[in-house]
Order: sequence, then C-alpha cells, then structure tokens
Amino acid sequence: MAKWGQGDPRWIVEEREDGTNVNNWHWTERDATSWSKGKLHELLVGIIVENEAGRCEISELKQVEGEASCSSRKGKLIFFYEWNIKLSWKGIIKESGVKHKGLVEIPSLSEENEIDDTEVSVSKKKGDGDILKDLMKTAGTARVKEALGDYLKALKTEFTMGMILPTKAMATQELTVKRKLSVNPLQIQASSPVALGVRIPTVAVHMTELFDTAAEQLYSIFTVKDLTNKKIVMKW
Repeated sequence: MAKWGQGDPRWIVEEREDGTNVNNWHWTERDATSWSKGKLHELLVGIIVENEAGRCEISELKQVEGEASCSSRKGKLIFFYEWNIKLSWKGIIKESGVKHKGLVEIPSLSEENEIDDTEVSVSKKKGDGDILKDLMKTAGTARVKEALGDYLKALKTEFTMGMILPTKAMATQELTVKRKLSVNPLQIQASSPVALGVRIPTVAVHMTELFDTAAEQLYSIFTVKDLTNKKIVMKW
C-alpha cells in the first residue's frame, strides 16, 4: 500500500468529495437484472414482420429468467448476463384471414456467445399456418436477433453511464483537446509564421578560363597523343 503523501492515485482520497474508490481502482458492481427485463420487453414486444402471405407480431414477453450485472475494475467494465427468454407471437394469413399463435424461445442469451450464434427457435400451435411459422423463422428471427443486439448496446452504454468516473489525467487531457480544437488554424498561421531550415549567408563566384590559341590548335592539343604530353601554357 502506498504511504500517505507519496501521491499514488489509488489512495488519494482527499481530492474526492465522497473520498471513496478513487479513479475507479477498486471493484464495483451494479445489478442490471431489473433494468434488463424492462429493456428486453421494450425492444422485443411489438416486433412485426410481414410478407405477401401473412403478418406476424410478437405480442408478449411470456418469460424472462436470468440475471445481468456490470462490474468496474481499474477503469474497465466487465459484463455478465445470462437469460432464458420466451415470447408469444400471433399472426394472420392474408388470403383466408385465419389467425395462428406460437412461441419464440431463446434458451441461452449470454456473454459466452455472439448474437449471430444465439439459438432462436420458433414453434406454432397445432393446425395449419406453416406459412406464418416460416415467416417467423426467417424474418422474425432476424428481427429478434437485431433487438437482442440493441439490448447489449444499451447495456454497455446507457446502463453504464456514470460507472467510469473521469480521473485528473483524463480531465486534463480532455481540456487540452478542447483548447486545441477551439483555436483557429488560420490564426495560428497568420500570427506565428514558422521558419523552415537555417538561413546561411552566401555569395556568388563566377570563373572564366581563357585559352590564348586558335580553336584548331586547342582541339589538337587535347586529341593528338604527341601534343598531349607537352606542357600547356595558359594565361589567366
């Protein structure tokens, strides 16, 4: 354990009004069971699917058993949920007007499986109406899985609001970003021109070579072997 006055952020409690669980270092847990039941009811009941043959609607959240919770440790969120869900659905065949009912069962919705891998089974009471059952197995199942995905998004965002409290470092970083965003880049460019490289003073030097001889003789000096070994007298 850090000693008093050493500045370890895990144990500085005097900077918080409540003086507990500074920077979310310790384990905290929040029960999401009751909230989840209400959210699942909101998202699942009322789902409607329809095609040329018929129309189906999820009419009731018949059973929802299980639990859900969210824990915080060292500023990280850990989710646990396990649900057994039964839904009632009803439908009507458009051509005949005959109505049918059935169930949608989700035996295991948990963090161990992805939504796409979650089992969703559809059943229908005795009698005709397989057209409606097929509609619920295809379009209905897709809509149910979409609603379950929305539940998980809400669990990880809406329900967890306030669980991760900002630390001093996070607040300072956020303030710095806001200040940078609030400054106009054109103003910075106009008021503070940036010099590129290092300025070095230079002078220009021009040199000219003068050969005091005819052009034909100069050409021979550089091309005839016997002449190239002789000394060349240049005037500067």
